[in-house]
Amino acid sequence: MKDHSVDDTINLEHEQEQEQEQDSLHRILVPDVHDLPLTPPSAIESNFVSYFAPDFTKPGHDQYVYRHANGLCVIGLARTHVAFKDTSGITAVDFNVGKSDRSGIKVTGKRKKNAQHFESNSALCKVNTDDASYIVRCCVKGSLLEVNDRLIKQPGLLNSSADREGYIAIIMPKPADWLKVKGSLLGLEEYKKLREC
Repeated sequence: MKDHSVDDTINLEHEQEQEQEQDSLHRILVPDVHDLPLTPPSAIESNFVSYFAPDFTKPGHDQYVYRHANGLCVIGLARTHVAFKDTSGITAVDFNVGKSDRSGIKVTGKRKKNAQHFESNSALCKVNTDDASYIVRCCVKGSLLEVNDRLIKQPGLLNSSADREGYIAIIMPKPADWLKVKGSLLGLEEYKKLREC
């Protein structure tokens, strides 16, 4: 005759193990609400590493470089740029600097045909306020893939969302060039500490 109490004990232990596995799996898959941040990370925080070029070529000319995992760099004006201190904000953006109009560049294909190569101190555009104008530089040596044409008709995007829709340009640096320039840029935390002082 079989002893049913032994079978019951084995079944009970097996059920308890399954419950523990389910509980641990649930904790892994469904995070505790109290451990979540109050606001989810933005697309920039999730997909890009933020770098900053403080006082680039002139005091107060702070710019950002958001680097994607694929190597592309988004260039724009940091919130602490001197142009934002003007009461009227930025009123116009002109991509016609240097020997060519940067907004006329059209890059095509996998090999980025027609992309122009620029040094880190090359001018991308000129931003104007009521009182002054400021040259925005590349910050990174590489191929200019795109400029934000929307800024020509909507320069206010720089005032409202300079770090998103108000970006200036997208540049593709070579890996070796990126490693050279990366040392001269500050990370987000270093930049915050610098600008708090």
